[in-house]
Amino acid sequence: MTDATITTLGEARHDSPLTRFVDDAVRVPEHIARAGGAPADGLLFEHAGPRRKLFFNPGEVRAGIVTCGGLCPGLNNVIRSLVLEMHHAYGVREILGFRNGYEGLDPVRGRQPVPLTLDYVDHIHREGGTVLGTSRGPVDVRVAVRNLIDRGVNVLYTIGGDGTQRGAREFYHEACRHSHPLAVVGVPKTIDNDVAFVTRTFGYLTAVEEACRAIACAHVEAHSVHNGISVVKLMGRHAGFLAAGATIANQDVNFTLIPEVPFALDGPRGFLAALKRRMLDRKHAVIVVAEGAGQNLLHADANDRDASGNVKLKDIGSHLCSRITQHFRKEDIPVTLRYFDPSYMVRSVPADSEDSIVCDLFARHAVHAAMAGKTGLVIGYVHEVFVHVPIELLTGRTKRLDPDGGEWHAVLAATGQPAKFE
Repeated sequence: MTDATITTLGEARHDSPLTRFVDDAVRVPEHIARAGGAPADGLLFEHAGPRRKLFFNPGEVRAGIVTCGGLCPGLNNVIRSLVLEMHHAYGVREILGFRNGYEGLDPVRGRQPVPLTLDYVDHIHREGGTVLGTSRGPVDVRVAVRNLIDRGVNVLYTIGGDGTQRGAREFYHEACRHSHPLAVVGVPKTIDNDVAFVTRTFGYLTAVEEACRAIACAHVEAHSVHNGISVVKLMGRHAGFLAAGATIANQDVNFTLIPEVPFALDGPRGFLAALKRRMLDRKHAVIVVAEGAGQNLLHADANDRDASGNVKLKDIGSHLCSRITQHFRKEDIPVTLRYFDPSYMVRSVPADSEDSIVCDLFARHAVHAAMAGKTGLVIGYVHEVFVHVPIELLTGRTKRLDPDGGEWHAVLAATGQPAKFE
């Protein structure tokens, strides 16, 4: 097995004010299930948690927090818990909140950072969104790191998805070139739940719950009219975890389409033929489609990208509605079609109780790592254990829903749809 080595800023010499610790030598395996007699393989991660010795003297720490990318339930919870852990557990008194994503690290383009006091974060966990604001797109790494150095920031917490963490990796390397001891620790964020080495990202279950509300309304609409069809589009650029999770939780979905399972619309075994059979038999249908599904049908331009560098997706929901309407008109079957796009609604609400707990744990483990002088890492979550993941590993690995796995088979059982439309 290969050890996922974490970089440290130097020897940890300061005694921790905490009373419980995790030994730095403890490792957590990437895989815990294997065939009998098979050799162990995969990675070994550092077990996250408080260390007995700290690299930083807490009285000399000036920390920064930045939130980037799309919104996600729980962002404010993470910010608050970072502040509380640093302040109450370690005695850190200077914490800056950089505004509007990485743009806020540029002193020319960005607004002045806000001091994150206990009063400032007192109630923010009750609100959706991020109190610091967010944005997409890169920043000049040299300018950003020079700003951090000039402000005396020696700990930076980056809350965001894989694009955010790729940027964090560059901050870490640039700080090394300046011989500036900067602990860069990432907290992974996305409702898509597609971050490698993270069993469940914070905000995912809240988004599933909100998606279920939309699906329930869609089911009422479809069921209340003759030949009613409701199409619900959910987020999921590359992975269908949100669509699959909402389908399993709601149990009223009849078809689920995700990026990992290509599908054909036409032909006797295609989606439209299956939908027709459903309508003739049951007179209503609810369809859930992830935003990244069926992009091969839409001929997206690989050169047309957003500020984060992602290929701009074509609207599969509208395309699906158009093709459904055309198909049933051709078949001379009248239908009533409703289209729901709750994408921004499901990500902008406050975190539910379970996600609030996960947010708190992610944040506290990030603080422990930073105070110990660990850098260039993201907090991971495998086998219900928090771990340290080198940023290079996380940004170089993808996580997708397995079409042969239990979750997709649960979707097939809940919907009754065929395994493939081809």
